[in-house]
Amino acid sequence: MIELTPSQIAGLKLAQQGDLYPQSPKKWTHENATVTFAKSDRWKERPQKIKFTSDVTLGQLTAQGLLERRHLDDDAAKDVYGITMAGKIWLLRNK
Repeated sequence: MIELTPSQIAGLKLAQQGDLYPQSPKKWTHENATVTFAKSDRWKERPQKIKFTSDVTLGQLTAQGLLERRHLDDDAAKDVYGITMAGKIWLLRNK
């Protein structure tokens, strides 16, 4: 059984929602991620922050086989990362 830290679990859940793209230095998030507001927030007073994961967490999850590069021909620093079937199964077993 693979043991993950809370930051690794958050990164894995973020990857489950969609592929991770490089953004600012050492941060990875969804493509075209923007600040959003809840549907119930009528006057847009409480913005929901953009979720991201760090370069270190991404490397740890890739080393454990829970994330993978999508385009192996491209540069690893600029490549897209996505969740593997092992990552999906880990999330199902450890809700």
